[in-house]
Amino acid sequence: MHIAIAGNIGSGKTTLAGLLAKHFGWLPHYEDVEDNPYLNDFYEDMQRWSFNLQIYFLNSRFRQIIEIRKSEKTVIQDRTIYEDAYIFAPNLHAMGLMSTRDYENYISLFKLMCTFIQPPDLLLYLRASVPTLVNQIQKRGREYESSISINYLKRLNERYEAWIETYDLGKLLIIEADHYDFPNNPDHLSEVIDKINAELHGLF
Repeated sequence: MHIAIAGNIGSGKTTLAGLLAKHFGWLPHYEDVEDNPYLNDFYEDMQRWSFNLQIYFLNSRFRQIIEIRKSEKTVIQDRTIYEDAYIFAPNLHAMGLMSTRDYENYISLFKLMCTFIQPPDLLLYLRASVPTLVNQIQKRGREYESSISINYLKRLNERYEAWIETYDLGKLLIIEADHYDFPNNPDHLSEVIDKINAELHGLF
């Protein structure tokens, strides 16, 4: 089975993916952040590196999905291929940080890839307010993320909400991240685990 976690930067995807993988014995697939050769450059000069970064992510996630579907195990994936195409790339284009030519090329490639992949069996969406996102980003202290603006996070949140409202590719579970402290509160984690079990094995 393929479980995926969607959510804005700092919403807690990686933390939750790790905790759920441990609880259920799932195989975690994390976002390729440490080895990403474009990330630092992108945050220093978004206009110059936006297309390169998005193509890198698209390629990386497409490869992940192929591996997930080949796997005998249940895999939990940190971020989906759809978020790149429906949230991050169009946001960069709308902000004038990706040219129309590059954006159209990117979307054309994404649509082609979609004909070869299946959506996740269950999508978990971590909905988080901007103050929560800022707090989490500051807490983890990644240097390249220090330049992210509140306006940028707000724009991404708006796109996430619009995407989730129309998401119809499979089962969806929305988790209000503002109300949960997964690493420090076992009850919060148990509550989400119960909801996941109900989605995957419930009668309704």
